[in-house]
Amino acid sequence: MIDRPYSLPLGLLFISIAILGGAYAFQYLGGLQPCTLCLYQRWPWWVAGVLALLALFIVADRRLCRALVALSALSVLIGAGIAFYHVGVEQQWWAGPTACSGGGGTPQTLEELRAQVLGAPVVRCDEVAWSLFGISMAGYNGLISLATGFAAMALLRRNAR
Repeated sequence: MIDRPYSLPLGLLFISIAILGGAYAFQYLGGLQPCTLCLYQRWPWWVAGVLALLALFIVADRRLCRALVALSALSVLIGAGIAFYHVGVEQQWWAGPTACSGGGGTPQTLEELRAQVLGAPVVRCDEVAWSLFGISMAGYNGLISLATGFAAMALLRRNAR
């Protein structure tokens, strides 16, 4: 794979660490609390990182290593789908999960209003918490995930010949 068999899984591992490190830095150093969809976007990167790490340990078995790298890339592409779904929720192109969006409906009684207020999320999924050049964090995650996943698949395919 590329020049050395460990290059691609190592690259995927480093990108996973960088993306997750950035997300946790925004959360714990920057004080930007994640919404539910933001948290869902982290899981594919965790899966991709673990699979890439496993691939590094079994690099001698080329077929299994390639399979783990392909699964890692697939995980990242699934993460791109989650991220672009989140962008759509932020832009109000479609409704998000009622657990973290404003679509809870109108309460009919005081008890329903109380339950809705107490059950309301602290961080809403349908509001852009941070953006740069008009692109939200979910948008950047989607773009990076798409590029990483397709690049890894292309490198796997190129090196299969």
